[in-house]
Amino acid sequence: MDWRNTMYQIAVSFDIPAERRAHFIEAALEDGRNSGADEPGTLRFELVEDHENPNRFYLNEAYEDEAAFDKHCDGPHFKKFFELIQEYAEGPTWLVRGTQVTAQ
Repeated sequence: MDWRNTMYQIAVSFDIPAERRAHFIEAALEDGRNSGADEPGTLRFELVEDHENPNRFYLNEAYEDEAAFDKHCDGPHFKKFFELIQEYAEGPTWLVRGTQVTAQ
């Protein structure tokens, strides 16, 4: 079988103090909206709240390739997001970082 690598994907988690939830959600959603609008290589940007811990969030993201992810990391939306959350967020904790494998 021929295997093909497609889409670079990452998933990270953040733990947030309860009193900063709304701020974190706003900052993450803004980062996702702006990245999707301004960065052609950004394919997916999802914010997920943990089912058991409402103060843990996951970012689930997909990019055309690793170069597109690197471009995102060097971009203004990524930098603004981390500036906004740096004083209170624990994370990111890497959960997934790699390229999706599909069958041809």
